Formats: sequence, structure tokens, C-alpha cells
Amino acid sequence: MLLGAVLVLLLLGGAGPASAHAALDSTDPGDGTVLQRAPRHVTLTFSESVGLRDDSFRVLDPGGHRVRTGEAGHADGRSDTARVGLPAELGEGTYTVAWRVVSADSHPISGAFTFSVGQPSTTTAAVDTGPTEDPLTATLHKVARYLSYLAAALLIGVAAFAVLCRPPHVCALRRPLVAGWWTLLGATLALLVLRAPYEAGTGPADALDAGALAETLTTRPGVLLLARLALLAPVALFLVRAGRADRHRERRPVTAAVGAVLALALASTWGAAEHASAGLQVPLAVTSFVLHLLATAVWLGGLVALLVTLRAAPDAATVARFSRVALASVTVLVATGVYQSWRGLGSWQALTGTTYGRLLLAKVALVTVLLAAAAVSRRWTAALATARTPVRQRERERVPEPVPAGGPPTPEPEPEPEPAEPAPPAPEAPSTAADDLRRGLRRSVLAEAVVAAVVLVVTTVLTSTLPGRAADEAARAVPAGGVLPASVTTIPFDVGGSGRGTVQITLDPGRTGDNAVQAVVFGPDGALAAVPELRLSFTLPDKDVGPIEARLVDRGGYWSANTLALPLPGTWTMRTTVRVSEIDQVSVERRIRIER
Repeated sequence: MLLGAVLVLLLLGGAGPASAHAALDSTDPGDGTVLQRAPRHVTLTFSESVGLRDDSFRVLDPGGHRVRTGEAGHADGRSDTARVGLPAELGEGTYTVAWRVVSADSHPISGAFTFSVGQPSTTTAAVDTGPTEDPLTATLHKVARYLSYLAAALLIGVAAFAVLCRPPHVCALRRPLVAGWWTLLGATLALLVLRAPYEAGTGPADALDAGALAETLTTRPGVLLLARLALLAPVALFLVRAGRADRHRERRPVTAAVGAVLALALASTWGAAEHASAGLQVPLAVTSFVLHLLATAVWLGGLVALLVTLRAAPDAATVARFSRVALASVTVLVATGVYQSWRGLGSWQALTGTTYGRLLLAKVALVTVLLAAAAVSRRWTAALATARTPVRQRERERVPEPVPAGGPPTPEPEPEPEPAEPAPPAPEAPSTAADDLRRGLRRSVLAEAVVAAVVLVVTTVLTSTLPGRAADEAARAVPAGGVLPASVTTIPFDVGGSGRGTVQITLDPGRTGDNAVQAVVFGPDGALAAVPELRLSFTLPDKDVGPIEARLVDRGGYWSANTLALPLPGTWTMRTTVRVSEIDQVSVERRIRIER
């Protein structure tokens, strides 16, 4: 079951681009802007807190050479910003800024944008920001995350089953407890050493870099992983002491209280590092996440413990206790799950329009199947509890016959029976109804456990996916990877016998609402060309909107308009008119896509 779940995880989450969990809201200077004087800083503003790395910024000059910058930091002490200082004098031309930060929920994001000083360059430096994640490192990281969730559910759930359900033979649960403890130790160590290459987007070989590991230990994700490792020592001691204390009923309340504190501390190391640690209502979100994780562990880990108990020493009272515990866990899961879904989605459209929403729908469907299997298990449990009325209890319920005051009469001697032929051996008794009920319950609980393993897979992928609310913010923000493809259009035009020139038109951000327009004219030789006039208009034929004129102003080497309002999304017709002399002009049309 474990290997199958890991395989599904690889198929679901091992490929594809990384999901950024923080959205880039704005840049200063703005993407594609032309400044009359060089800026002193580059500042990025994000939708949530971000962590910085030594290589968070790379600034390249028009020739592609790296500009010496200051140390990256936060602007004005705000954790949702990133800033780097620039040299006092920057030459004229277009500069490229490549950046890479780590969002508050521990996932790396990166991108690039450009700005110009004086006037745009004829060419800009080509910069590859690299993948947000190395595919192999990302896969190993996701597998380790899944195993850590699985181990936590096994460790917390089996321990809670032993304390709350009081099975007759606790020693049978020792093996899953040991397996959960060692799996959590190995997965946490793997996450710790993979943290540096995961943030840097490099291969797993960089996990052997001692310097990178030392730097990881100073970051918030590294500190939380260290805290998880430190908690495993008292957890091991608790498991040993709890096994001994099970023989003494008076110690059970103390054992339960200590176990609850340790489970709460373990779950908090996830709550402080996942989606709940960033965005809206962080204290309430972290509390909800911790309760959600604990309820999941008590239910799903308890299923494994119940399977072990049913095979080792079936006990109807233990099964009935777990049924009540599981019902309470499901109640907590539903309450916290509804809150987290609202917080992560942000809108009904995100439920079907984002990857996060579609994964959430898949998880809801799987949990529905899981609840149906749990309902079947509860019916088997009720039937088993009815069928297994203890024989001694039935004997105690019998009414004794009245005895005379003088004592019972002396029984008359019975005549000796005549010898008879030996009776044939009786056939073996068929399996009792209780045995059939136990087998049915085991099959039902096994089905629950299999579906639960798949639910954990989807949950792990879900925690690595951009929430719907953040996706909506990212869609409205400045594109994190630079100018959108539809916002840059190159239009060729004839200049008579001299050949053909081109006009490069940039819309920033290339979406509905206000846009900044920049246009650069190049001659047949590829150099900047001066023209007497340049006009630009936009029409949306489907909606009968336009023409909307962009009032371009000659800035000495390029043309620009600070504001162009495009009210509706759709495929617009952009008409460019270039006057190349006092009497000659040429008009060219292009269709461009404007997104909302």
C-alpha cells in the first residue's frame, strides 16, 4: 500500500512546473519602464512574506554583464518585500533583473523583468532564470514530504489508538509505532539535506554541500525541521514509558496528557511551514491546520492500529471505542476542512478554474468515498458488538431456582447406563457469526486504509500547489517572469526603396484596464530610426469598441503613452501608422490578445 501510494505521488506530482505560492504584486522600477535617471534600488513587493537568499538578485547590463549590487534585504522592514542596491552610475540602455526568493510557506519562486535608463537598448541581455525546481530534487522532496505525513499519521494515530481505545494487547502495536518513528526520522533528515538544492533549483548532488546545509539551519524551514528532529527523542521515550504505564490504569490520564502535548508540538512543525503560515488570518489558520492534521492522524493511523488489533486479538469493546473516536475526528476534519478550503480558494470560480480547486474537488470526492467506507465499518462494528455478548454475562443474567429451607434434596442415584456403541466423531463446528462479522469488518477497514493512503497523496500534492486565492492575485499582478508574450508586438513596414523597417510595440501589462505603451522604430539596418509621426489605435470588432487612440509622444529615440485604457478582454486589432516622410506613410494591422 505504501509503495503504491508513492507511485501515485510520482505520477501526480513528479512532473510539471513548480507552483509559486507568493505572487509578485509590483516592481520598482516597473517592468519595461524607461527612466531619465538611474535608480538607486530595485524593490519587489509580494503578496506574502518572502525569504531572501545570497543570490536573490542578478542585474545584467545591456551587454549581458553582471552588475555589482549590494546585499539583498527587505525594504522598510517589510517582510513581503525584497530590495537590492544598485551602483551610483548606470549607463544608458536596458537592464535585466533576475530574482529568486522563498515564499513564506517554504516554496521557492523566481522571475525576471527589465527597465531602461535614458532610452531602451536595441537589444537586451538574454537571461535564463532557470527552473524554479530541479525535476529530480523536486520529486525526491515531494516523496520525503509524503513519507513524513504518512509517518506522522501512523505514529500519532497508533499511539492515540493505544491510549484512547485501550486494546487488550498493546504489544501488537509496537511494530507500526517503531515503523512510524523511523520513517519520520528518515523523511525529516531527507527534507533537511534536500532543502538547499530545492530552494536553489539545483540537483540533489548539492545536498552534500556542508555550507549550504549550515545556511539552511538558519532559515525558518530549517529551524522547524530541526525542531521536529528534536521532538522525536521525547516521543521515543514517551512510547517506551506508555507501554509500561498501560498496566496501571491510574497513570492513563497522565500518559494521555503527555502524548497530546507531544502530538500538538509535532503537528505545529508542519503548521508553521505550510500554506497556513502565510496569507489571511495566520493564527487561526495555523490552529486549524494543526487540528486538521491531528484529526487526520487519529483517524487514518487508527485504522492501521485497528487492522493490527483485529488480526491479533479481536475485541468488540476496542472496536466500539475507536468508532466513537473516529466519529469525533471526522467532525473536526469537516469543520477545519471547510475553513481551509474557503481560505485557500477565495472564490467559487477558483474551484474549477485553478489546479488547487480541481485537486480540492478530487480530495473531497475521495474523502466522500472514505466516509462511505467508514459508515460500512460502523455497521459491522454495531453488529459485532451485538453478536459478542459475553457468555459469563449471560450466565450472570440467569435467575437461580429457589432452594428449600432445609437445603437442597439429596439427589437419587441414577441408574448406570447400559453400554452402547461408540458414537461417530462430531463434524467440526462451522464458523460462528462473530467470525464472519470480524472478517467483514477487517475488509471494510482495509478498504478505508487504502483510500486513506490515496487521500494523503492528494493532500501532499495539494500542499505543494498554488492556492486559488494566490493564483487570482498572481493573475492580477505584474507577470513574475517578465513581459507577457502578447504584450510585445513587432510590426514590419516598407520604407520605400530603402527596404523594410520594424516597429516594436510594448503594452505593460498587456491586460484590461490602464496600460503603458512604448514603441521603438528600427530602420532597415536594425538601428534606431527617427520618424516624423507614429500613430497607434485599438479596435475590438466583436464588441464594436473603438477605435481607441494611444496618444504617443516622441521621447527622443522612442515613443510612449503613459495611459491607454483597454476596457474589455478579447482579440483586439492594433493599427499602426508610421509616417516615414512629409508625404509618405504606411499602416499595418495586427491582432493581439488582451487578457482580463
